[in-house]
Amino acid sequence: MTTPRTNLLDFDAAGMAAYVAGLNEKPFRAKQLLNWVHQRGVSDIAAMSDLAKTFRTSLTDRAEIKPLPVIRDEQAEDGTRKWLIDVGAKDAVEMVFIPEDDRGTLCISSQAGCAVNCRFCSTGYQGFSRNLTAGEIIGQLWYAEHELKKDPNAILRLEEYPTPGYVYSGRVVSNVVLMGMGEPLLNYDNLLTALRLMLDDNAYGLSRRRVTVSTSGVVPMMDRLSQDCPVALAVSLHAPNDALRDQLVPLNIKYPLRELLAACERYLEFAPRDFLTFEYCMLENVNDSDAQAKELIRLLSGIKCKVNLIPFNPFPESGLTRSLPQRVQAFMHLLLDAGMVATIRKTRGSDIAAACGQLAGDVVDRTRVRERALYEQPIEWVNR
Repeated sequence: MTTPRTNLLDFDAAGMAAYVAGLNEKPFRAKQLLNWVHQRGVSDIAAMSDLAKTFRTSLTDRAEIKPLPVIRDEQAEDGTRKWLIDVGAKDAVEMVFIPEDDRGTLCISSQAGCAVNCRFCSTGYQGFSRNLTAGEIIGQLWYAEHELKKDPNAILRLEEYPTPGYVYSGRVVSNVVLMGMGEPLLNYDNLLTALRLMLDDNAYGLSRRRVTVSTSGVVPMMDRLSQDCPVALAVSLHAPNDALRDQLVPLNIKYPLRELLAACERYLEFAPRDFLTFEYCMLENVNDSDAQAKELIRLLSGIKCKVNLIPFNPFPESGLTRSLPQRVQAFMHLLLDAGMVATIRKTRGSDIAAACGQLAGDVVDRTRVRERALYEQPIEWVNR
């Protein structure tokens, strides 16, 4: 029986060092491998020219750089690009690249499906299959960065000087957000390995400020992340009180707002920015009234934060509708008038279902979400 080869995408610096030591190679070989795999995007071990020939031969027999097969590649009218990626066992996940003038943001997935089952998210309606491995998480960045570099015009121009000319960053992806399919903090160990690779100067060298983990509020893991790898944090809030949030974000029943906000304040002590982001999906006649805006102001008073208002992207099974633009504007201005920082997220890639809350992929639902939904009573939203 043939022994499966080790996927080098699964290793952060510590893991690669341990792997290299196990092959009786010198420690500096680990940094060389990280550079070849991640910075240069080389998947052919034989092409890693500064490795000793005997080491390359030995490594070729034991290891591989195994990228994820791409099933579908779509591009929206606004330049947003979405890939459907095969992660095996009939599961597929989606990732999205959002190009802008001064940045390129990659939204990646951490799970095949999601078990949190937020009512406004089509990923949650797909149910949950499994956690992605560290190699499958970082493999999304590996693929996007090196695939997009094939277009010279995609290389980011970071700064324009008074005289004509730019400093080129040499990269395409400048920001990574864990806002794709899944709850990242419920796949903590694999997430941590991937985050460390994103930040490693021998891999992608991203700053902590440019890597964001979005969570629906897994309080114990928020505390662990603050100690292990404090990157930027975005908290999916979506309601100003427990009664409504219990219905929109069922995880709130386990970790109610009082516990969640206390964890947010603890995280701020270690965060790379001096504020956290709270995400608030605007749902017509559910969470978008003036009274709820004022309740939100009271809830978040004293926490350094930005509130990102997200236009809801409807899908039939949700039974929800998007708040009207004028209602979103009125809600935002109430927050601004109270001295809060508030923005409205620009919808990108909606024509290819690449916008926030639209990523669904294709997963084997091991949680039977859709089956159970047939027997559940429709939600009656609490008084506004």
